[in-house]
Amino acid sequence: MTDFKELVDVSRAVSTSSARREKVLLLASLLQRLHPDEVEVAVGFLIGWPRQGRLGLGWAALQQARPTIASGSGDFSLLEVDQFFTRIKSTGGKGSAAARTAFLRELFAPLTAEQHQFLAGLVTGEIRQGALEGVMVEAVARATSLPVTRVRRAVMLAGDLGKVAHAALARGEAGLAQYTVQLFQPLQPMLADSADSVEEALGVLGRAGFEYKLDGARVQVHRSGGEVVVYSRNLNDVTAAVPEVVEAVLALPLERVILDGEVLALDRSGRPLPFQTTMRRFGRRLDVARMRADLPVWPFFFDALLLDGEELLDQPYTERMVRLAAALPPERRVRQLVADSAGAAGRFFAEALEQGHEGIMAKALDAPYEAGRRGKAWLKIKQARTLDLVVLAAEWGHGRRQGRLSNLHLGARDPESGEFVMLGKTFKGMTDEMLAWQTKELLARETSRDSYTVYVRPELVVEVAFNEIQESSAYEGGLTLRFARVVRYRPDKTPAEADTFETVKRMYQS
Repeated sequence: MTDFKELVDVSRAVSTSSARREKVLLLASLLQRLHPDEVEVAVGFLIGWPRQGRLGLGWAALQQARPTIASGSGDFSLLEVDQFFTRIKSTGGKGSAAARTAFLRELFAPLTAEQHQFLAGLVTGEIRQGALEGVMVEAVARATSLPVTRVRRAVMLAGDLGKVAHAALARGEAGLAQYTVQLFQPLQPMLADSADSVEEALGVLGRAGFEYKLDGARVQVHRSGGEVVVYSRNLNDVTAAVPEVVEAVLALPLERVILDGEVLALDRSGRPLPFQTTMRRFGRRLDVARMRADLPVWPFFFDALLLDGEELLDQPYTERMVRLAAALPPERRVRQLVADSAGAAGRFFAEALEQGHEGIMAKALDAPYEAGRRGKAWLKIKQARTLDLVVLAAEWGHGRRQGRLSNLHLGARDPESGEFVMLGKTFKGMTDEMLAWQTKELLARETSRDSYTVYVRPELVVEVAFNEIQESSAYEGGLTLRFARVVRYRPDKTPAEADTFETVKRMYQS
């Protein structure tokens, strides 16, 4: 059995390496040494997501459980640490907080200082190193001598890197063959990069498909006969919240289908209501019947992953659009246009803005649907320059903002390292309601603090508008946002879906 110490040693080596190839080799070597029962546990720990999910322990519990001085014996196995996590996760009811802290204290007791540091990061969601999913996918491919594209596709379809790693190491290609498009197993959605203009998009894609970019809640809808399940962008089952979507899909002349689209709330004239208004339909405690009467929503679909039982992921965009148009009435489809001229695309963009949408999408005509991938096949074009960034910390406010976390530290995702590159701070654009909400949410994610700053787990995504990107020696990445202001929080997006630092650099260079 593998010692927890060995995994922590590999994690440290990976985090200190600057070469992606070396990271991959270190992880692949560890994967090959693991017992099959340890694979899912090890992968989850290394990418910062234990198989138990969030443990419900905050910074205060961690401080209570962690000894002042590490004993240094470090005698737990990897599976024993996993068992502690299971005990912590399964403990509920009266007195559960104290019981979970006691389990954590018992786990910390024999560990070394280095293991303390790793475990603290794992418990609070602060594992920041290069062993994140992209690197780990390559490591699994290396350890099994399988094509990385094959492993990546299996992860996209399964939505669980640990399970895919176990299957690949145990059975090779045969293990991955089980991961196919299946009804009621949601796929990671395909993601888009950004372009500043239709001219830029056409320069990248050439003749392209353009679609209205709806500012709603992204959904993936699965239907088999009379059963319909609606999944959110984060692959959560939200069926009960949107009965209108279920009814709309049941009305289609289809039996087995997976559709990708957006749900929008509209005003009486048919114009889209703000994103935050639509998201009220997805709250935790809902009176669905009342909400439906007060705030009805409508689904609009822009892609088909399965139609009448036929998998369409590998079909080009043009074929999927033909099939979608044949299967769905116009009122259920996002409006589309194929164009190769800036004039036609520009008029389409202006039309989308006039109708209240936030912009358009440009899509490569020959591109398959690559679930979970962000690349040049899909480009979003908005009127304002905005980025989806991750909140890394916040400073206490002054004056009317006294007692509230106000000045946000903003970071762009670096896929290579798995860390976030800070781009600056902003306290602009926030209402009193937003300040109150973010103070509560950020304190719930606190990892540490100093006299004026609270540092948090990088979980909240915020859309930020700005005037320009400029050079700055104040930040490690060398860039900062000028006149940054908060547009809104994006609860429908995960940090993995935030904009990358590469996107920021391209915007700066354009």
